[in-house]
Amino acid sequence: MQQVAAPLEDERAKTLEIIENNNHDPKRLVKILQEIQAELGYVPEIAQRLTAKKTNTPASQIYGILSFYNFFRLFPPGRHSVNVCLGTACYVKGAENILKEISSRYELEPGQTTNDRRFSLDFVRCVGCCAIGPVMTVNGKVYGKMKPEEVKDVLGEYK
Repeated sequence: MQQVAAPLEDERAKTLEIIENNNHDPKRLVKILQEIQAELGYVPEIAQRLTAKKTNTPASQIYGILSFYNFFRLFPPGRHSVNVCLGTACYVKGAENILKEISSRYELEPGQTTNDRRFSLDFVRCVGCCAIGPVMTVNGKVYGKMKPEEVKDVLGEYK
């Protein structure tokens, strides 16, 4: 019977392979981190430490890159991706209240994932549906004219 690698060991092996393929080059940090995220779905702490060590770069610089660029994820993605539009039209129509309701109900902030890995929460600057704002998307499906009290029912559809 084939033994399956532990998730941590698998993340470590994949990270080391990506760093090796980039010749341990500190000039390729963003590329290395992008490849790690593409492979793992996020950039876990072990990948951050290994990247710092193998490229001879301070860990603070690695974290600085990850926290500066909003496309990097520091938490594993959930099964369902929830995005709230905070563009001007949606914001004026109450999108911040939608975001607060999700944050409060599921105890997570944008960029995080629920403990059960059911939902990942993020915000976007525009979905392109200004006429039906405020807008929330789940796995790309658009929910317009959202109200905070509708969040529970909409997200309840996603088990």
